[in-house]
Amino acid sequence: MSLILTFLGKDGTGRTKVAIAAAKKLALQGKKVLLATQDTSPAFGLLLGVTLSPDPQELSPNLYGVQFQTSLLLERSWEEVKILEAQYLRMPLIKEVYGQELGVLPGMDSALALNAIREYDKSGKYDAIVYDGIGDQNTLRMFGMPEVLSWYLRRFQNIFSNSDLGRTLLPFLQPIASAVLNINLTPDKLSQTNKATNLLEEGRKAIADPNRVAAYLVTTGDPSSIATAKYLWGSAQQVGLTVGGVILNQAILPDWVAGELGEDLGQVYEKFDRDAITNTVTSEFAPLQISSIPHLVGEDWQALINAMPDFSQMATVPRPMEVDLATRQVKLFLPSFDKKQVKLTQNGPEVTLEAGDQRHNIELPPQLSGQSVKGAKFQNNYLILSF
Repeated sequence: MSLILTFLGKDGTGRTKVAIAAAKKLALQGKKVLLATQDTSPAFGLLLGVTLSPDPQELSPNLYGVQFQTSLLLERSWEEVKILEAQYLRMPLIKEVYGQELGVLPGMDSALALNAIREYDKSGKYDAIVYDGIGDQNTLRMFGMPEVLSWYLRRFQNIFSNSDLGRTLLPFLQPIASAVLNINLTPDKLSQTNKATNLLEEGRKAIADPNRVAAYLVTTGDPSSIATAKYLWGSAQQVGLTVGGVILNQAILPDWVAGELGEDLGQVYEKFDRDAITNTVTSEFAPLQISSIPHLVGEDWQALINAMPDFSQMATVPRPMEVDLATRQVKLFLPSFDKKQVKLTQNGPEVTLEAGDQRHNIELPPQLSGQSVKGAKFQNNYLILSF
């Protein structure tokens, strides 16, 4: 299984350069690394000095690169669906619909990218996969898909199986369910949705394991970049994604610095107090480790590579959720949010937490399942629920 890394932050903070430097560092450590991007513009290839293709290609010893092309990923998935449809239906309905004709609907790019990452991870060919995504809420929703889909499957399975409409649609949904979830949705085998639940549960556990999947925040010294990174930090906890640290791009100066000094860039770099920015970022993101990176000079990546954090050191990073059965408490790490921004609701065995633009359905352990929340308080960036 691979270590999967991604990077979160505002546009213009240098996320792509950080992703490339991280992949290069891991490759130099002897790990077999896949650097994956959804950026179809020439910018990514220019940084690498090579044009990427939709299939992995070797860039340097131990380092491979791939460019996800959503339309091609959709075509390949569609052909698999057609093969499965022919197996289950005597008169296939979609055999005359070709993948090249399909348009990409909103959300498909994230779903197909996540599935591609899962397939590359499952292949066992790579020790690490570095994913250079959009780096915002869309990336977080992508990594939150296993949890969201598992909730829909749990809640709607019985409703679907007991309705006349659901039974009518089963023959049409069967090939797609087989392709995506590897289950058989015939009326007498609806219980096989347990297989889908297990598959999604594996995804949830992988996202929640910082030794399997982790994100790093990327920011500059600009207040808007810091605020965006803090918001994404709290939002990442909502999908169970561990944030391992902060990468401070000191090569990009805050806009207010150049405007205030009114001097050319060279003079600004000489006079700017980088220690002040480092101290500010350190206080804003405590207890995360801060790694400062310098300016990329030409094609010499070594300084950036040396400045990258140790991606294997995750033991002291706060976990998104901790359960203490002895005290009957659930602790949720929610940096960047306060109690006024958090809404709690409870229906049945689950507690729903809404903060920012994310909604998290907390599946309680059996010892607490069905118990009502008796108290909630904020303490040191943690929302503590008592049962």
